[in-house]
Amino acid sequence: MGKPLKSQRRGKGLPRYICPKHKRIVDLEYRSYDDIEKTGVLKAEVLRFVDDRSRNSVLMRVKYDNNEEGYLLAPEGIAVGDTLEVGSQGKITNGSVLPLYRVPDGAYVFNIERRPGDGGKFVKSPGSFATVVAKERGKVFIKLPSKKTLSVSEECRVQIGVLAGGGRLEKPLLKAGASHYKCRLGKHKLWPTVRGVHMSAYNHPHGGKQHHVGKPTSVSRHAPPGSKVGHIASRKTGRKRTKKVAGAEQVAGV
Repeated sequence: MGKPLKSQRRGKGLPRYICPKHKRIVDLEYRSYDDIEKTGVLKAEVLRFVDDRSRNSVLMRVKYDNNEEGYLLAPEGIAVGDTLEVGSQGKITNGSVLPLYRVPDGAYVFNIERRPGDGGKFVKSPGSFATVVAKERGKVFIKLPSKKTLSVSEECRVQIGVLAGGGRLEKPLLKAGASHYKCRLGKHKLWPTVRGVHMSAYNHPHGGKQHHVGKPTSVSRHAPPGSKVGHIASRKTGRKRTKKVAGAEQVAGV
């Protein structure tokens, strides 16, 4: 009898692997998609910026014309006191929330809805943005940061601009204490992590005395959960082989 893998325990959704709700600022969503947004416009003023422990992106608290207050993701270049617009008749300004049929081709967008009114599902990590590529028959094609193209309804809402916080991973942590506060306390992750080859055999399929796997790490897509570690459904493994091109030496010499 072996122990459950960390991936198995994490899949159960235990509190150890989830940021507690009392540490979250808000479950971020757009405001309800009502007639004001569908036919008109609301102006919103940025009150302050908020650091949410449950996410990496920076939030901004905004106040709308109808005295409602809410949270939105903060784009690059926005400041406290700036005004943005929400609704189908809004202007294309930094941070504004507009339906996709009002956004021109080539514009940078983030916080994209999958279906109209779902609150925003895609492109929400710091420094990320997507690009509006084309529009056709009520559909809008968007190029995601992963270079894949997504097709959504033209009624879906997006925010204009580039999400703030880019380059977050470029600053070195320098010491273990910084990593502790980042991973263990901020996100409620299981930290530090131990490689499978350093575990015992009953803890992990890669474990044992030798500290190396000793067998292929390719695993079938349909493998049982207890063995599904390593390269899952890998197309290729090992070192990349470069093809030799005739005359490459002469070109390199030049």
